[in-house]
Amino acid sequence: MPDYTGIDNSSARDYIFYPREYHSTPPPYAFDLAVPVDEDVSITCRFYKGDDGWPWILFFHGNGEVVSDYDEIFLFYLKRKLNLVVTDYRGYGASTGEPTLTDVVRDAPILFHAVKEELVKRGQRHGLWLMGRSLGSMPAIELAYHHPDQFKGLIIESGFPSIVGLILHLNIPAGAIELGPIYDACIGMVRSITLPTLIIHGEYDTLVPLREAEDLYNNLGAQDKKLVIIDAADHNDIMFVGLNQYFATLQAFIQRTD
Repeated sequence: MPDYTGIDNSSARDYIFYPREYHSTPPPYAFDLAVPVDEDVSITCRFYKGDDGWPWILFFHGNGEVVSDYDEIFLFYLKRKLNLVVTDYRGYGASTGEPTLTDVVRDAPILFHAVKEELVKRGQRHGLWLMGRSLGSMPAIELAYHHPDQFKGLIIESGFPSIVGLILHLNIPAGAIELGPIYDACIGMVRSITLPTLIIHGEYDTLVPLREAEDLYNNLGAQDKKLVIIDAADHNDIMFVGLNQYFATLQAFIQRTD
């Protein structure tokens, strides 16, 4: 894992995370699981199920979102016959603790194993796909690198290969932090990923520029990889600007890699 200690201990962290405390009751088609990740710290995962036989996607959301934001978004997945598990981060939603980059990636395998155990316990034995949006690309890439045999495919939406590109693009104050070694470590992981990968990105993404998706695509070790650009889409409207293309592409990828 790249060493994020310098960023975690600097003011840069305040520019990266926007934790929002929010407690909500799951809709009738969902349930919550609180996963202990540290002493007195638990993270909420919300399971959205349409049908027992449908594929499951483990989804890591963006830095300004919480799991309940997907209560209605899941209905688009439902139409495509896809089940969804969305995880929060420390300090987000009903989860406790404070977020750091180190913990975002360190908590990911704990969350994955808890999700897998819960699915098996409930008789959900269909394959599992891995998806990360924006900040969520970090834990998704980490899991794809360390546990490739546990997933059928990797999906990155509006993401990046390394947080370094985002720090430089947004002029986030990094002080004396050496960003080069962090970038190199991240790219090293990306080059080792062999899972089939789908990358979806907005043409006019102003927060995470398209060049980040291209950098990810060009460095991926996977032979089976595809970059889909949603015309005229920005960072936060990508799903709705290219609604049909977005979900048709996602569904086709999962069907092909199933």
